Amino acid sequence: MKLVSYFHPQEEQDRLGLLQNGLVYDMRNLDWQFPDNMQLFLYAWDDVIELALDYNQRIAEGRVKHAKPMQQADLKILAPVPHPNSCRDGYAFRQHVEAARRNRKVPMIPEFDQYPIFYFTNHNSIQGEGEIVCMPDHFQKLDFELESAIVICRQGKNIIAEEADNFIGGYMIMNDMSARTLQMEEMLLNLGPAKGKDFCTVIGPMLVTPDELEPYKIPAKENHVGNCYNLEMKCWVNGKLVSEGNMGSMDWTFAEIIERASYGVDLHPGDVIGSGTVGTGCFLELNGTGKLNDPNYAEQWLQPGDVIDMEITGLGKLTNTIAKADTEYSILAKKKVN
Repeated sequence: MKLVSYFHPQEEQDRLGLLQNGLVYDMRNLDWQFPDNMQLFLYAWDDVIELALDYNQRIAEGRVKHAKPMQQADLKILAPVPHPNSCRDGYAFRQHVEAARRNRKVPMIPEFDQYPIFYFTNHNSIQGEGEIVCMPDHFQKLDFELESAIVICRQGKNIIAEEADNFIGGYMIMNDMSARTLQMEEMLLNLGPAKGKDFCTVIGPMLVTPDELEPYKIPAKENHVGNCYNLEMKCWVNGKLVSEGNMGSMDWTFAEIIERASYGVDLHPGDVIGSGTVGTGCFLELNGTGKLNDPNYAEQWLQPGDVIDMEITGLGKLTNTIAKADTEYSILAKKKVN
């Protein structure tokens, strides 16, 4: 099942829709038992998911006549989870970590293979498709990060990895936008990332429930547990393919990340968790590898007007355009010097 959040202009709020073949069925119009929006739907998950899956099947079979669908292209599609309670981002792909460390001429850190880690980013800066408005300092090495993400659908604490997939409501594409100069400066103090990341995280275009991904399921890597999927991941910038990987190459599964994230802490419906960057999934890695192989390699970073397209098998395509805020205000310029 594919779910979207869209803006309802008359009610001036987000509404929940079921997506099939470019048509969106407002969930509340399908059945009064469905909540109006994604957040309420996630909280009511165990009460409504079977009914939702039944409607999804009935629509596919042409057995729903009472609800008039809307064209997806005519709607303002929002982030699937427009107002998450929190947003964590993991570090699950060994290929990306190895390459980033190799490019900095430092050895692979052994702790990567001991436990999954994550950081909290700004859940109030979540957005969906459309313009990403950036401040001047963000353009000091502005970067994308090609990732996948999940949303939690059941409250839980101290969730063991073997049971954690039952807490995943669905999967999305994630673009963890990154201002590398801000990020690298503040992380010299061994804290962060903060201002290098908190201005924007993109998720979308839809939330895909796990049943849709069953045909793509593959075993987790050796000594790991949890669902894993053979899903191609790609990113284009201005129509040029710059990144290509696979969600199946995650070393740490989402189930294992949930286990660590929930240790001593309640996870709640509506919490978003990202996978971290796939191998080759950002300019920081690509530029580093390029310069390692060729000292004359020309670095590339995102510029105003650039169009980013991300696609993951089964999860759709997510498109954003980079825009510059109408200001010259800079916090880099306020940096004190000795």
